[in-house]
Amino acid sequence: MIARVCKLTSGIYKLSARLMDGPSETEPLLRPAQVQQKVTTDIPVEGYSSVQDESDHNVFDNVPDAKKQIGLASAVMLIFNRVFGTGVFAAPSIILRSSGSVGMTFIMWILGALVASTGTAVFVEFGTGLPRSGGEKTYMEYIYRRPRFMITCFYAIYGLLIVNTLNALAIQPTTVNVRVVAFLCSTFCLAAHGAFLDYGLKLQNALGFFKLSVLLIIAVSGLFSLAGVPGFAVHAGYNIPHNFTWSSFWEGSDIGMNGFVTGMYNVIWAYNGYSNANYALSEVQDPVRTIKRAAPLAMVLVAIAYLSVNVAYFAVVSKQDMLEGGTMAAALFFRNIFGPATERILSAIIALSILGNLLSMLFTQGRVVQELGREGVLPLSSFFASNKPFDTPLAGLFTQWLISVITMVASPPGDAYLFFVNFSSYPITMFNILVSGGLLLLYTPAFKSYEWSPPFQAWKSVVIFFFLSNIFLAIVPMIPPSPGFDVYEHLPYWSHVLLAVVIGILGIIYWFVFFYWIPKKHGYRIVQETVLQDDGVSRNVLRRIPNGSGEGCT
Repeated sequence: MIARVCKLTSGIYKLSARLMDGPSETEPLLRPAQVQQKVTTDIPVEGYSSVQDESDHNVFDNVPDAKKQIGLASAVMLIFNRVFGTGVFAAPSIILRSSGSVGMTFIMWILGALVASTGTAVFVEFGTGLPRSGGEKTYMEYIYRRPRFMITCFYAIYGLLIVNTLNALAIQPTTVNVRVVAFLCSTFCLAAHGAFLDYGLKLQNALGFFKLSVLLIIAVSGLFSLAGVPGFAVHAGYNIPHNFTWSSFWEGSDIGMNGFVTGMYNVIWAYNGYSNANYALSEVQDPVRTIKRAAPLAMVLVAIAYLSVNVAYFAVVSKQDMLEGGTMAAALFFRNIFGPATERILSAIIALSILGNLLSMLFTQGRVVQELGREGVLPLSSFFASNKPFDTPLAGLFTQWLISVITMVASPPGDAYLFFVNFSSYPITMFNILVSGGLLLLYTPAFKSYEWSPPFQAWKSVVIFFFLSNIFLAIVPMIPPSPGFDVYEHLPYWSHVLLAVVIGILGIIYWFVFFYWIPKKHGYRIVQETVLQDDGVSRNVLRRIPNGSGEGCT
């Protein structure tokens, strides 16, 4: 174990050195036009191969069984851990303030489950049709083939800069102690998935099952309290809830459209995570069969958990306490039914929940960075594509860890930190619009040549509903927030949206300069060749081919 930790430290040092010194690959990222030679590589170990399909736009992985360590349970927990961080403990109070009544709260949670089910169907369709890692990157590259490389460049800058782990932490770095704990937690996740893949997956699964067990205990305890089972009554001295009488159930429902929009926005984000297994499909055993079962199963568990836990909270905590307490609903629940001494237990539960969420996010986002490296559009592509030294995408994991730690340590509490968190979330909506809108295009006669016929196909109405729900998510942050729901204290509420759009424009500018303007100016075109690195990982290498017509990237 100690030797492996030392090797991890050495590996990170070498990765850092390669970042400083440049790539050590034998073939440069973009070869000079006057030099042309065929790429030759060693035969990969364990029979790893990569086959380019006839459309010349997608590479489907043919990975040996030894490299596929994600089974049905692990795929389910990738999604379950991604959805459930701290939201299940805190979100019910936030949604109640937006909805105004217990009844409207449940309607919002049910509508949110419907939106999540449509998103699940969309990503299951793409996962069965394009069963390889990358998620939205893979799907958008398949759909938006012209101009070539543009959608990849557009996505790449987000893939490197988005810091989803800040959402997982769900805390502001207000003190040095909090920053240190967050740093240690993130570093532990890097070590777990970077050097001990098997143990990291087992820990991730164990935390997911632990989280599911806790939610089951909360749900059953709430139902027992509602049914009057001895030992589960609200402790003396606390308000007795009457949330399920008909009059109180709908009391306060007249909240107006602004409040409803705010509530639905928060609910839909609470269900986000249904696509998490799609980012690592190359490592999933029997990916088509697994994703068809894992994603729906995980989201059914999520929906049942959210609804049953809300029933439990409202069975034990009065509406007034949830609205005025300033405390997360779970803390009030544990206090009312188990006594104030259980607050420390809840803190430990939340900490383990955050750890599971962090592990799940880092696992998949590291593989997204690796897929960007395998595409060849980034500098140091061989670095990002590598599986050295532990047969894991350590470079991608390290990149995500580094960016998150820098942001975590450098950003002051308050507006700056919240800005980074919100900025990390908004591009997901943009990608969902492009993915679902692209799927609708695949159904049209204009895209008949794609011959899109995956093993699972969502209903067209489902895809349209998911597309419109993401249009909703894209527009809401540009609407002035309801009173009491201000996004920032000093920044404009739309500022993170502006940065997200600007970042996307920078990605397009990067494409225009390096893949269109420069090639056209110097009379060559860029083509991709698939090569195998000495660690058995396939990736694309970009070549400059002289072009008599002067055309560049098409």
